[in-house]
Amino acid sequence: MNEQRIREILQRIRQVSVAVYGDFCLDAYWMLDPRGSEVSLETGLRAQAVARQYYSLGGASNVVANVAALEPKAIAVIGVVGEDIYGRELRRQLDALSVDTSCLVVQSESFDTVTFAKPYLEGKEQARVDFGFFNRRTPATDDALLDGLRRALETADVLIVNQQVPGSITNDAFIEKANELFAAFANKVVLLDSRHYGDRFKHVYRKTNDIEAAILNGVEPGRDAAPALSEVRRYAQNLYRQSNKPAFLTRGARGILAADADGVHEAPGLQLLKPLDPVGAGDTVTSALALCLGARVPPAEAAEFANFAAAVTVQKRFQTGTANGEEVLAVACEPDYIHQPELAEDLRQARHLPGTEIEICADAIPFGHIGHALFDVDGTVSTLRQGWDEIMAPVMMDAILGERRDTVDKRLVDEVRRRVQDYIDNSTGVQTLVQMEALVEMVREFGLVPADKVLDGRGYKRLYNDALMIVVNERLARFERGQLDVTDLTIKGALDFLTALRQRGVRLYLASGTDVEDVVSEARKLGWADLFDGGVYGATGDVTKCSKRTVIESICNDNRLRGPELVVFGDGPVELREARRHGGIAIGVASDEIRRYGLNPGKRTRLIKAGAQAIIPDFSRWHDLLRLLFSE
Repeated sequence: MNEQRIREILQRIRQVSVAVYGDFCLDAYWMLDPRGSEVSLETGLRAQAVARQYYSLGGASNVVANVAALEPKAIAVIGVVGEDIYGRELRRQLDALSVDTSCLVVQSESFDTVTFAKPYLEGKEQARVDFGFFNRRTPATDDALLDGLRRALETADVLIVNQQVPGSITNDAFIEKANELFAAFANKVVLLDSRHYGDRFKHVYRKTNDIEAAILNGVEPGRDAAPALSEVRRYAQNLYRQSNKPAFLTRGARGILAADADGVHEAPGLQLLKPLDPVGAGDTVTSALALCLGARVPPAEAAEFANFAAAVTVQKRFQTGTANGEEVLAVACEPDYIHQPELAEDLRQARHLPGTEIEICADAIPFGHIGHALFDVDGTVSTLRQGWDEIMAPVMMDAILGERRDTVDKRLVDEVRRRVQDYIDNSTGVQTLVQMEALVEMVREFGLVPADKVLDGRGYKRLYNDALMIVVNERLARFERGQLDVTDLTIKGALDFLTALRQRGVRLYLASGTDVEDVVSEARKLGWADLFDGGVYGATGDVTKCSKRTVIESICNDNRLRGPELVVFGDGPVELREARRHGGIAIGVASDEIRRYGLNPGKRTRLIKAGAQAIIPDFSRWHDLLRLLFSE
């Protein structure tokens, strides 16, 4: 889906009238600070001091907030709140969105506004406090809600039915009467997102997740593993056949499936480097799907659009976020997809070229046209910087924890370690300065270092480079003394393969996120710089120049290449994603840098998700690799 199509959909959404029925909730965020707490004189217990509090729309209210962010023509709500401070705050926020609340019933007895109070301590959510879980809707309330549903079916382009709270429908007859209405308005788009009553609503479009879909198909899902893609596709088809109306199945980080009369369509998950918070993402998907369907957008495109919208909200932490049109466009213009997660996470599914360790990860790879080849440096050709990630990780942790490293809670240290490792794994291949600028954001986010002691990206880069170059210079010194030779500092077979490509007339390029002066110097000292007749590229201090994206764009544009004329080899996700984005062939080098040969399973997983069409552990079978590349 290109930018022009996204803009067309956004324009059509502005003509849509939408109604939302559901469990209208409020999310309360209480940021605790133990420094302000005191021991109660009455009970002897230590109180929890709230340093900051704020409230946002949750449940069906958050669906409304997400709908409003995409600016439809009109929004009406159908639901019930209590006569309490949380209900008044919820209504105030809906009024601020210019929502028609004439069908939002206020029940003063036996009903508290459903509110989820979320205390946070040192950035981690504590045990939640829930209000409104003993509510009983009166018959008069249900009648008013059914009247609201009828009015919505008569006037709105699309109706969302959103149920999230256990036991929120306390009268069985309500569902029966709602189904009668949906049958009477069979041509109206009614999108159901029900956590607890999904099997009881009829004549609806469905939005559900893969686990709920399994249950709706009479399958008890496993506790740990998500259903396989083949199973989820079958669930989606069955749900469509039950009603002859489209069904949408969300799969978390693995994207969304849409089933309709044309079959099952997949919107793959997106690779996102920022810390994520999935709370509210389902509401974003529901609202985006409904608005697209109300605008008569085909289900496959609706799923793709909703996938982009959810990618916006999961990056908004400590809030049930929304996605507006410009934010959706920013994600959709250059998305990084998660390719084949099932294959990536299960080595048993690997298919190898007969008699080799070359794994083929895609069908119909357009080999046989290659005239240009770009290679990443570290971990792909060279092992001179082997262990760079093991040096970067403690540098990042020290920067984030600062002087409090030995005093903060161990759980926080573990959280920092996980965040750092996840970021390094997913950013392998980008310029070092980009990684260090991300580190600055993490330092500020965790807030353990005083603001005046936080360095900029270049400052942290100097600390990292100083530590790394101690190792690199020692290895180079051993090489120059004759204690190591070039094969000790390269991936097995790499130089033979590079030489063979040159002999076949392939133009070679070398690209790295390391500073270009260091890349050139090290390549010359090791004796293989002259193999790269297309040039050697590295970081220049300006993150907008000489990135692997700009290098690949330049190669393609300067040589007027059709995609399959370029092959990219790398052990990091960045270069492989860029190869796929530009239509080139992406070969992942899942190298064990310590041994210099053999497969690194962790790298294999990352590289397939980044789009690798083939995986090699090293270049030891370079003859077979050549025959594959040139279709011999």
